[in-house]
Amino acid sequence: MRRLTSPLVWRGLLAILVGVIAVAWPGITVGAFVILFAVYAFLAAGMEAMRAFRSETAGSVAGRSLLSLLNVAAGVVALAWPGITALALALLIAVWAFVIGFFELYLAFSGGATAGERALLGLTGLISVALGLVFAIRPDVTVVTIAEVYGLFSIVAGISSLVMSANLRSGTPLGVGT
Repeated sequence: MRRLTSPLVWRGLLAILVGVIAVAWPGITVGAFVILFAVYAFLAAGMEAMRAFRSETAGSVAGRSLLSLLNVAAGVVALAWPGITALALALLIAVWAFVIGFFELYLAFSGGATAGERALLGLTGLISVALGLVFAIRPDVTVVTIAEVYGLFSIVAGISSLVMSANLRSGTPLGVGT
């Protein structure tokens, strides 16, 4: 059993540490997200370049080469202007929340749903639209909020891992109360 629980303990402790850092210093967390995006963009560029030179048709080579260059540009922009990159992420989330909210409102007023479902869809839609508006008006708050929510999630996930580890060590089946 010890072999199974040690990774859970380390994972839990690391998740809690990362969560505390994210909540205490959301700016550092946002910076890390931007760097991870840049690394992803560079890796995607490399993959597209490899696929381009393995292709047998000229159209595929040109298209994949262009995608590779766009990914490199995205990575460079993310590293050169991390603030703009973080704000672009915030605005993307704002647009997503806004669109989802209007779609939920549309579903609330279209036929085929019960009154309770329509009320729930309407309320959820209004909250999503409001969230989208707030995020669009204050994208700086959005990126900090994302970092803090990530931190809180990480803390909860870490505690969950520690609890699972304790249950495995004690022999208590998961999901069974004491």
